[in-house]
Amino acid sequence: MKVLKIDLNKDYSDALKEATAVLESGGIIICPTDTLYGIGCNALNESAVRKIFSIKERPYAKPLPIIVRNIKWAKELAFVSKKNEGILGKIWPGRVTAVLPKKEIVPDILTSGQKTVGIRIPNHPLVDRLLKIFGYPIALTSANISGEEPTQDINKIIEIFSEQPMIKRPDLALDIGILPRSEPSAILDLTGDKPKISRIGPSKPEEFLKLLRL
Repeated sequence: MKVLKIDLNKDYSDALKEATAVLESGGIIICPTDTLYGIGCNALNESAVRKIFSIKERPYAKPLPIIVRNIKWAKELAFVSKKNEGILGKIWPGRVTAVLPKKEIVPDILTSGQKTVGIRIPNHPLVDRLLKIFGYPIALTSANISGEEPTQDINKIIEIFSEQPMIKRPDLALDIGILPRSEPSAILDLTGDKPKISRIGPSKPEEFLKLLRL
């Protein structure tokens, strides 16, 4: 696994180009977000998605979330009503994953055969630039072995995956240092008549409800 150290205050265009090349070839990357470091791949590449499940030792019954650059991208992957588009405009970009009815373009393996998909727009400059250059949605989940506690410490993440067999290692890690402490993103289910908070995450319930005016 190759590791590229990045200083967000300096030019890191070359690192993003290298990460994009890995994604385009069906490879796996580790990158920072506004919550945790994530392990990801091209969300529309079924072979790459299978690698994520294998590397994380994640049960196929647990769907993978997707990150996108804007609501337009989200609407290409999922059915978004006008009401829900208004809600998404309030919570994105940010630390909230929205569950929406998926379109056929999203591989069934990614959603564990379910008719819904979790989508998020992270509030992070590196992620935004990466998505812009790559041009495709990225399946991204916490960079840890399934069942183990996720960490903001990229050094521990690199150590964990470096101990895995070569076939189960990510191809590239983008290292911006240890991230500030954060919980995983909140989950907001928008598939029913009313929005439903499935996981609180970094947001307080009362702030969430106030934001949505529920």
